[in-house]
Amino acid sequence: QVRLVESGGGLVQAGGSLRLSCAASGSIFSTNSMGWYRQAPGKQRELVANIISGGSTTYADSVKGRFTISIDNAKNALYLQMNSLKPEDTADYYCNVVKYFISSWGQGTQVTVSS
Repeated sequence: QVRLVESGGGLVQAGGSLRLSCAASGSIFSTNSMGWYRQAPGKQRELVANIISGGSTTYADSVKGRFTISIDNAKNALYLQMNSLKPEDTADYYCNVVKYFISSWGQGTQVTVSS
């Protein structure tokens, strides 16, 4: 498994921005996919955005045009740039890596958007 550590969460006003980072313990080459998920209180964990091998990206409809996922292979890091944040974006955000078809999760970072 890959060890993942998220950072960058916090409290922000609606309309603001945050950049989440996910540092991987090992190389992120040969991953099947890397992505961000979120879980709001009382709700199921949902996909926010991911990148699959080959570079294709997928975004939840609710974040399209506002969030951008990116990878820095040299730093073994995954990022999520979140702009125009809304109160409904409030959740715990988790980094996920699937490598050799084994899924690894970070501990999560909390994002709170105030109205």
